[in-house]
Amino acid sequence: MLESLAEETGARMFVCDVTVQADVDALVQFLGGAALDALVNNAGGAFGVDLVDSAVLEDWQHMYDVNVLGAVRMTKALLPFLRADGGGSVLYLTSTAGHAAYEGGAGYCAAKFAERSLANTLRLEEAENKVRVIEVAPGMVQTEEFSLNRLHGDRAAADRVYEGVEFPLTADDVAGVVAYSLNLPQHVNLDTVVVRPLAQAANHKLVRTQ
Repeated sequence: MLESLAEETGARMFVCDVTVQADVDALVQFLGGAALDALVNNAGGAFGVDLVDSAVLEDWQHMYDVNVLGAVRMTKALLPFLRADGGGSVLYLTSTAGHAAYEGGAGYCAAKFAERSLANTLRLEEAENKVRVIEVAPGMVQTEEFSLNRLHGDRAAADRVYEGVEFPLTADDVAGVVAYSLNLPQHVNLDTVVVRPLAQAANHKLVRTQ
């Protein structure tokens, strides 16, 4: 998939595990000092739906490593490239889980609250360097892997998450919001964009058809 996307767009491809510092260091070497327009921190995911009293700490650790520390590693490594040439943009793809907690989501909510705090803090720190910091927080998005990974490969349970929901968001919907945010003039900063499907009025309010 990455190869075909690179061919379609002319982009250069580099596979990097954001939880491994050596991979991030290798990416920096691959970039070779070129100025960057934008960093999109898209790596993330939810693992498990356990209540706090039965929390699987390995799942929590994994969520923090990917969603929070991975974003910190990438941001720290690439900020010098983003500050060059008049300033670039850092975009964090968080979640509405980082705006309101819900039962069974403590680990994921905590990780996304932390990532949101990272974005808010970086915006204060980098304003003088003309680096734009944007948070895009999607609600329910139906993809091939999100709920399947969260529910540890249980396909039937993953399908039930979206059952009866008219038009959950798609990856393309979210990508459109990300592209719009980054393509605005540099002086326009969309601090936080919350995007949900119409059927999801709030984290706790989801309309399902019969």
